[in-house]
Amino acid sequence: MRFGIDVAQQRMPWDELVSRVRFVEELGFEGAWGFDHFQPMYGEGPGECFEGMTTLAALASATTRIRLGLLVTGVTYRHPSVLAIQAVTVDHASHGRLDLALGAAWFEREHRALGIPFPPTGERFDLLEDTLEIVTRLMTGERVSYSGRHVTLQDAQVRPLPVQRPRPPIWIGGNGTRRTLPLVAKWADAWHAWGDAAQIAALSRRIDELAEQAGRDPRAIVRASSLSLSEGLDEARRNAEAMRDAGVGYLVCGWPAQGRELVAAFAEQVMPEFG
Repeated sequence: MRFGIDVAQQRMPWDELVSRVRFVEELGFEGAWGFDHFQPMYGEGPGECFEGMTTLAALASATTRIRLGLLVTGVTYRHPSVLAIQAVTVDHASHGRLDLALGAAWFEREHRALGIPFPPTGERFDLLEDTLEIVTRLMTGERVSYSGRHVTLQDAQVRPLPVQRPRPPIWIGGNGTRRTLPLVAKWADAWHAWGDAAQIAALSRRIDELAEQAGRDPRAIVRASSLSLSEGLDEARRNAEAMRDAGVGYLVCGWPAQGRELVAAFAEQVMPEFG
């Protein structure tokens, strides 16, 4: 079992964000995950909220070992070609520590407030499919022409090549059986889902079936979920065990209200049991 931690960059000063990521790096967490939003999702009133991809680029220079990602990057916020170039930039800035997690986006109120188009669900998933194709092909360094459902490229080329070859690992987040899971089976190196262990195990079995139909080894797709630390170490341990038994190989821990002391205790007392 591998562990990351969610340090969603909202309602905290920049220096506190950097300090948290360095703190969990020293504790041995594999990944630090931000989120891809421009306004705080929780709490009342205005507050700090730093843009995701530029945050990862800055954190790349503030850290040395921990992997970095956004859970997840909404494809409505950036043109797929721009996202590909940003991802290659972060991959180089971090010397190959980027995980590129993608999703169809969902926060309608944020889109409306900032004037960002928010297409219907089906169109957003079409755009996600275009983005997966475009990012994957542009990161080969070859010239790409592509006519998708919403995006067209004409003789496009991106250089340099990513540090990670053939590209940074692609994560896809979501539980939808009609659109999300088939995309996971075709494109993803890792799948992140919400739910209890039984729900995730059932969806994971469906991914196995779809991956085999797509000609992929299902074992090549890491199964990931989230883990709350706020209920204490014993409950976190029980939930992690249940997830492990369901086939989950990576857990993203939420930053607990109790703060650094509980994060450190989890890293020192629970994580080694899953090594």
